[in-house]
Amino acid sequence: MKLKFTLIILGIFPFLGINAQKPITISDDTLQIGKSVLPGMSVTIPEVDYDKALKTWIRDLQSGTKSKVVTDNGEMSIFGAKIKSISSNQINVYSKIVRLDSMLQLFASFETKKDQYIERSSGEPEYAKAQDFLKEFAKNQYIEVAKGQADAEEKKLKDLQKELSSLENEKSKMQKGIQSDNGTIASEKENIILMNNELNTVNTALLEQNNLLATMEEGPAKKEQAVQIKDLEKRKKKAQNSIESSQKKINKSDSDINQATGDIPRNERMQEKVREQIIQQEAVYQKYADKLKRIKSY
Repeated sequence: MKLKFTLIILGIFPFLGINAQKPITISDDTLQIGKSVLPGMSVTIPEVDYDKALKTWIRDLQSGTKSKVVTDNGEMSIFGAKIKSISSNQINVYSKIVRLDSMLQLFASFETKKDQYIERSSGEPEYAKAQDFLKEFAKNQYIEVAKGQADAEEKKLKDLQKELSSLENEKSKMQKGIQSDNGTIASEKENIILMNNELNTVNTALLEQNNLLATMEEGPAKKEQAVQIKDLEKRKKKAQNSIESSQKKINKSDSDINQATGDIPRNERMQEKVREQIIQQEAVYQKYADKLKRIKSY
């Protein structure tokens, strides 16, 4: 495929990083179909998957017509294609996509009449339109790749932001838990004081009532005294249970506070690490977003 003329449609812009954008170039070229060498043009398509580009190219050629692309040993032909952006008349298109290092090259020859092809030397008005058609195809393919790359980096960024938000919520929850536990401890300590006072009162009453019971003769009065003593013993048991329950709550709250007090610094260190990752990922995403923006401006 002898190169006749090369027009760089897209210049190389300064861009550092993996998968920096590459230029799309469109050139006057030739295309061998079988034993025939046809005049035409070629365009480079950076980073695009061969099978995906091939499928899209065939779809575009067949759009609006009942004609089908015939492929033989990688050489494609379609007769009666309707590409309105090039010509209002049906045209025949011969094409081939070749893999190169990190890019594809699409060769195409457009036949408007029998043995009459769109090329620079013929002065065909469709020449610039054919170039634009190839350029637009390559650009759209490259945009799709760049968008996929930018979307993937944006997802990584959003995942990190979600992780940071989760850590911040976790820290806030632990801080609120400490406040709640401190409130519980204060409340239960007050209850223990009240119940200890209750125990002192009940124990004093029990001592008096038991002493009185010991001096009483058998009869209804003694039975009534025994009932009062049982009520006092129930009050005593209730107070003791309340004190035990409060102490368990205090112990649990103390344990939870100690746990949270140790976890918060670790959480803060993790937050700082994720924030650093976010800053780095923002820079990576911005590079891919800028790459996409520049490709769209081609």
